[in-house]
Amino acid sequence: MSNHIGDPGHGHSPAAWTAVVIMLVAVTLGTLFYWFDMPVLVWASAALLIVGLIVGWIMAKAGYGVNGPKYTAKEH
Repeated sequence: MSNHIGDPGHGHSPAAWTAVVIMLVAVTLGTLFYWFDMPVLVWASAALLIVGLIVGWIMAKAGYGVNGPKYTAKEH
């Protein structure tokens, strides 16, 4: 049951989408590099995962998060 009062949103924002896409690419590349036994690139992929988290946080602070002033909610 959803409550619109105080509902933080469901991550349908440019900040959330950007962070998730970067992190999905990082996990995919990390898995591929692990499979081909390239440990340096596995660690680089782990760093990219952290970069995705930071980029999402920065974008949310810049106003592109769910309740940010630069975000316009779309009806589903």
